[in-house]
Amino acid sequence: MARLSTHVLDTSRGAPAPSLRVDLFFDRALIGSFTTNADGRIDALEQVSCGVYELVFHAGAYFRALGLGLPDPPFLDQIVIRFGIADPQGKYHVPLLLSPFGYSTYRGS
Repeated sequence: MARLSTHVLDTSRGAPAPSLRVDLFFDRALIGSFTTNADGRIDALEQVSCGVYELVFHAGAYFRALGLGLPDPPFLDQIVIRFGIADPQGKYHVPLLLSPFGYSTYRGS
């Protein structure tokens, strides 16, 4: 089985994003909800099958919990990253660099 992990960095603070809720979907069905640890990581996603996945990062709730004065609705509320896992032995790391008004991602190692 492939390995999946994610790491969220809050670029507006220059630090990891702890306590950020992330939902994992497989073929559009919810597999589970997770929360990033103090280092902004989720390691509980470890073993996954090949197929199409979505990670939904609840950025709006995270920034509201920090006390940021976000507009209503916020520019970024839920960030959805849809990706495919094709290599059953591969390692798929999906980092998210996040701020209230922008984000970027890539396939990490």
